[in-house]
Amino acid sequence: MNIAMVLNALGGVGLFIYGMGKMSDGLQKAAGDKMRHILEVLTVNPLASAAAGFIVTAVIQSSAATTVMCVSFVNAGLMRLDQAIGVIMGANIGTTITAQLVAFKLEKVALPAIAIGMLLSLLGKKRGIKGIAECLIGFGMLFLGLTIVGNALDPLKTYPPFLNLITTGEKHPFIGILVGIVITVILQSSSAVTGILVTMAARGIISLQAAVPILLGSNIGTTSTALIASIGTSLTARRTALSHLLFNIAGLIILLPLLGPFENLVVMSSPQVSRQIANAHTMFNVVTTLILLPFVRQFESLVCKILKGEDLEIEHGPIYLDPRLISTPFMAVMQTEKEVARMADLCYENLKTAIDIFKGDETKDKKRFYDIEEIIDELEEAINYYVAKISQQSVNESQAQILTSVISICADLERIGDHAVSLVELAEYRYENNLPFSDEAVRELDEMTSKVLESVETVIDALKSKDKTKASSIITLDDALDQMERDLRAKHIRRLNQGICYPASGVIYLDVLTHLERIGDHAVNIAEEILEMY
Repeated sequence: MNIAMVLNALGGVGLFIYGMGKMSDGLQKAAGDKMRHILEVLTVNPLASAAAGFIVTAVIQSSAATTVMCVSFVNAGLMRLDQAIGVIMGANIGTTITAQLVAFKLEKVALPAIAIGMLLSLLGKKRGIKGIAECLIGFGMLFLGLTIVGNALDPLKTYPPFLNLITTGEKHPFIGILVGIVITVILQSSSAVTGILVTMAARGIISLQAAVPILLGSNIGTTSTALIASIGTSLTARRTALSHLLFNIAGLIILLPLLGPFENLVVMSSPQVSRQIANAHTMFNVVTTLILLPFVRQFESLVCKILKGEDLEIEHGPIYLDPRLISTPFMAVMQTEKEVARMADLCYENLKTAIDIFKGDETKDKKRFYDIEEIIDELEEAINYYVAKISQQSVNESQAQILTSVISICADLERIGDHAVSLVELAEYRYENNLPFSDEAVRELDEMTSKVLESVETVIDALKSKDKTKASSIITLDDALDQMERDLRAKHIRRLNQGICYPASGVIYLDVLTHLERIGDHAVNIAEEILEMY
């Protein structure tokens, strides 16, 4: 064993992983957004979720990618935890397709696949053709990498230290499991580990008894990808990643006492050791899924007990805009008003959060803040579309006025949300650059932010209660806000001239004043629309 052999083997592994990535990317491009759509739609029950997970993973050739998608969907509120657990179970079966392909010993078609892929890439114009080309190139590189790995590791058949390690692994499966975990965490791909094991078995380098514990360990190691992806996400998303780990550990616990009989069963599946290893990978994941699938709800409860807490989930998209009510304008207008009120509440929450962040409150959840901003944008678009559909019906004059005002109110609410984002960005810049504010400036901003919050809160109350008196009071309050903004700007300029204020901090201060004053203007716009509506 020498340095050249190690480098050749690592190069082959790198080529295999890169090829697998290219093949996965190509398949996803060829399939378009269908794989994501499958995950979003075909998860009505645990069995359907498992089927969706299997289909998607079999196509994109990466259980890690499927699990990361689940984490992102759960984090975005597009998928429940129990649905994600079912998908993960199916993904564990789907990922075994790679080992089955490798067991077919397709090394001879590696270079022709690359040649055809390159030809399609050069001649193809459509996205689907480009995707197929990328898939073929990745497929060829995958098997070319395995050939290089096999050739590099061939001398291990007669290398005493390696043979001793294999013997030890056969006698003590926990060592093999640990090796599988470590290698998979490093490579970030259980498919790479199983592919290498199948290739080594085909060359007589490793036995089934030594390979199975490594396979079991790789199933644990592959969960590291989702665990890393879940950092900084919602509680439910972190539970999704944890469920992947616990599910694979549960499978390991189920199989370990039956390791001998399991290996005997696998031996009966094929005379070739390489195929036996591929079959072992498939059989283990199929059996584990079949055993645990009926207990998805209980599994979900266990995960929630381990990761305790409540996640304040925000539902994406509209919840009141029912397309079936469009033909009944009276009901549709009522639902639209409810959705606008929901959008207004989200805007107020984000504005309050932005102000707290600017004041230095480190407990505020910035991820939730940006999630809400995304939802506000979604709601404006959805409400505008819904209003356009209602307007095509026979609406009376009163309903037409409400729908017209709704469009304007949504635009003002969205702008308030944008100003809140700007305040957070100013806060980040201020703290990153350690820009000080004088006590006087802090007091002035406290006074103005208090007035702005009062203005927005009052106009939202007026919107919900259809209270014209409250709406009228906003116009008076805005006059006071405008005067306050002028006075504070003048005071700031005096402090700047006296050298009391730090110039860079002053720029931030003036920008904040501008955003606050404009938020007040949007509140007035909403108040005026309320007076027109009712």
